[in-house]
Amino acid sequence: MAIASASPCIPIQNDGPRSQSILSPNSVLRRRIHFGGIHLVKMPSFEVKNGYVKKISVFGETESVATDVSSALKDELFVRFFREAWPYFLAHRGSTFVVLISSEIVDSPHLDPILMDISLLHGLGVKFVLVPGSHVQIDRLLAERGSEPKYVGSYRITDSDSLSAAMDASGRIGFMIEAKLSPGPSLSGIRRHGDNARRYDGVNVARGNFVAAKRRGVVEGIDYASTGEVKKIDVSHIRERLAQDCIVLLSNLGYSSSGEVLNCNTYEVATACAMALGAEKLICIIDGPILDECGRLIHFLTLQDADMLIRRRAKQSETAANYVKAVAQEDLNAAYDDSNHTVPSPNGTAFSQAPKFQNGVGFDSGNGFWSSEQGFPIGGQENLGRLNGYLSELAAAAFVCRGGVQRVHLLDGTIAGVLLKELFQRDGVGTMVASDLYEGMRMARVTDVQGIKQLLLPLEESGTLIKRTEEEVLGALESFIVVEREGHVIACAALFPFFEEKCGEVAAIAVSPECRGQGQGDKLLDYIEKKASSLGLRTLFVLTTRTADWFVRRGFSECSIDNIPEERRKKINISRRSKYYMKKLLPDRSGIRLNTAVA
Repeated sequence: MAIASASPCIPIQNDGPRSQSILSPNSVLRRRIHFGGIHLVKMPSFEVKNGYVKKISVFGETESVATDVSSALKDELFVRFFREAWPYFLAHRGSTFVVLISSEIVDSPHLDPILMDISLLHGLGVKFVLVPGSHVQIDRLLAERGSEPKYVGSYRITDSDSLSAAMDASGRIGFMIEAKLSPGPSLSGIRRHGDNARRYDGVNVARGNFVAAKRRGVVEGIDYASTGEVKKIDVSHIRERLAQDCIVLLSNLGYSSSGEVLNCNTYEVATACAMALGAEKLICIIDGPILDECGRLIHFLTLQDADMLIRRRAKQSETAANYVKAVAQEDLNAAYDDSNHTVPSPNGTAFSQAPKFQNGVGFDSGNGFWSSEQGFPIGGQENLGRLNGYLSELAAAAFVCRGGVQRVHLLDGTIAGVLLKELFQRDGVGTMVASDLYEGMRMARVTDVQGIKQLLLPLEESGTLIKRTEEEVLGALESFIVVEREGHVIACAALFPFFEEKCGEVAAIAVSPECRGQGQGDKLLDYIEKKASSLGLRTLFVLTTRTADWFVRRGFSECSIDNIPEERRKKINISRRSKYYMKKLLPDRSGIRLNTAVA
């Protein structure tokens, strides 16, 4: 899910049963057709000549009005998409994404368009490590050969038949993915834009012995035979291949120091790789959505929310219990937030806000692992039977976020274009678990007044902000939002709502000097926009003398004083000669739940 300041939505999704007419009100309507998520109107063909409208025969040569309008609309949508996707192009370029493709998706017709979109994104500068699942294919091969798959917990017991099937499945999947990434883009429309001699090759795919593994051995009396656990990820060589403009393809097979091939858990490989590489994202493409107890998509979970959700299920789910055990060294008994914030469970229970904690579980992102911990394995009978929905995938996401990966996206691979929709739209279409979004951000308390004043004072002295006494800050405290780090207020902002006019004023944005350039101002503004939307406000405005460029880059446009609520206009100090800027808010569909609302 792409997180950025609110920007106009790409009108390619249908918001409901409403119809949008793109013809004049005098047009004769026949019947509605659906195009690109927008309702168009199908009409007979007409010709306008000397001020008169003439209907054209079906066999005439003149194109229909509907065809012309449809073409114009497609052009408009095309241009609008590129302009609105521009920030995401810049944000994702040069990033490293580890993409786990579940075995169910690998075994489905949905794989082809997903690989096509990965190839497209690779061409835009995104670096990919792909980790395809294979358990469906392995089990099928075993069945064909008269053998039964055996699982204990998240791991397969890999006897000689299972190892042979795993090697065959891995090879077939690898060659298939290489083949599908090889063609590259179609050349039919490219040649007229450049040198015909220029080549447009497909994507180079790199495979190798990047995963060092060790035997799982005998655990609680069970011999796992050739089942392996991830020992180390060869980070330097993976980065080398990525720098050579290759997509790296990892299988579930690892290699031991004694020269054995070991069958590893796919999720363990993917999560270990994401943490060792320090990837910007781990993307898990699965075969369904993450839903709450009402059957609605969960768009977003903080790391704390996801952690608490999983912990509440630890007695019912072996995977959840494994997650709790794996992160037991962390101090998770810190003080709770004092809000009543809750998060919906995919299984019908609401969970309170989880305690705050620091990320990291002992990984060295440069050279592999420091501790005995590896990735987080999920699978086995719990996953095959979907006894707990997609709780296992959520546990893996939380584990990876704790290991330093800032974003994990759980995407329903059956949705057409799911990668593009998730990465280039504001609210996305999947479930995102984030370790850093709004970290330390909360409504201000009385004890924050001194910290807020310290942030505001230098900007007040320079004339950037109006001067506020401690009493004035205290009087408006319920409108202030702060960012706290290690007990200190490092940033603040205020939202003053005008409910009658359905608008709000953004004021007093300040970030401590040592924390500038870290995106704290953007996080505050994004938080304020979501807060304002949750309050039913439709626009935000700001008065500024020296920071106009900052707001313009974030979607504000200059307006006249007449756009400011009358109540606020009476209090404006005209001598400051402030400029007025306004931004229209869009309905927030991110699913992000904010704490105590501005009163």
